[in-house]
Amino acid sequence: MTSPRGPYSPVVVAGDWLVTAGQLGQVDGVLVEGGVVEQTRQALANVRALLESEGASMADVVKTTVFLVDIDDWGPMNEPYLEAFGDTRPARTAVAVAALPLGGRVEVEAWAFRGER
Repeated sequence: MTSPRGPYSPVVVAGDWLVTAGQLGQVDGVLVEGGVVEQTRQALANVRALLESEGASMADVVKTTVFLVDIDDWGPMNEPYLEAFGDTRPARTAVAVAALPLGGRVEVEAWAFRGER
């Protein structure tokens, strides 16, 4: 799991909720090779690691926000997103942004709920 590059918490526990900070497709502060597919896959692996560090899983995620530098990457981003969530798809918002840290193509944040649904 990559340490934060700024003054924020990578994951916060608030009662039955876990909220992750936006995760880039990076390992040890370096973006993974490839494009949006590879970066999305790694960003979601980083989200998974944060959730697991607090005893949760991807199945607990109820909401994500995906930030894309190019909204045309929306389609390719869906492939690793579906791999990560399968049939337990959370609500999602995807937005285009002007830029992301480290020159990333995608960033993913997640809200997970560990209580009864």
